[in-house]
Amino acid sequence: MSSLFPSFFSFLGSSLGKKILVALTGMVLVVFVLGHMIGNLLVYAGPDAINEYGHTLQTLLHGAGIWIARIGLLVCVVVHVVLTIQVTKENRAARSDRYAVHKTIKTTNSARIMILSGLTLLAFIVYHLLHFTVRAGNDYDTYKTVLHGETVHDVYRMVIAGFSWWPASLFYIIAMVLLWSHLSHGVQSMFQTVGISNERTIPVYKTIALVFATVILIGNCSIPISVMLGWVK
Repeated sequence: MSSLFPSFFSFLGSSLGKKILVALTGMVLVVFVLGHMIGNLLVYAGPDAINEYGHTLQTLLHGAGIWIARIGLLVCVVVHVVLTIQVTKENRAARSDRYAVHKTIKTTNSARIMILSGLTLLAFIVYHLLHFTVRAGNDYDTYKTVLHGETVHDVYRMVIAGFSWWPASLFYIIAMVLLWSHLSHGVQSMFQTVGISNERTIPVYKTIALVFATVILIGNCSIPISVMLGWVK
């Protein structure tokens, strides 16, 4: 038992261990991205639907649930970004010049910009949290409405106000395009890293990754576009 923990942490510090952690944290974030999009799409069901969704999240476990989720997701994001950078540097250092040229020919554009897209998405996450969660520089905290006889935060009005400012919507759409790029490669890579992919199934996983990334792109981008065009108001 005394040697179990040192061996475990030694494995996590290895290249394979880091790749597995990148894949596992990536899976958590993929599930979150899907759930977050589904929740946001409730804006099309009207104010009551998305306000009730927001109120449920805010009051889960007497308010502790949302903070447990936020801290857990923040840890996953930090671990995912830091280890991805480390693994990428290690892989580049281990390649010979000839092998690197060979890999560049076969590598997709999405794979080549994984770190760039990831860091840009990290910047977007920070902005998004400041904009809608911390509500810095705005008066969204004052947005209240009555739901089932209870005063709750008016998430619907906040979404409309937030995306009515075109720079915020533009930044959001650009971030979603980068997320599409990140997911289209990252989802496929997760299957390979955890060892459930082979030459026969790789094309299938590539298709799954592309379809999933496209669904997320269309779903998320539809909201700011609908607000700016006045379809949701």
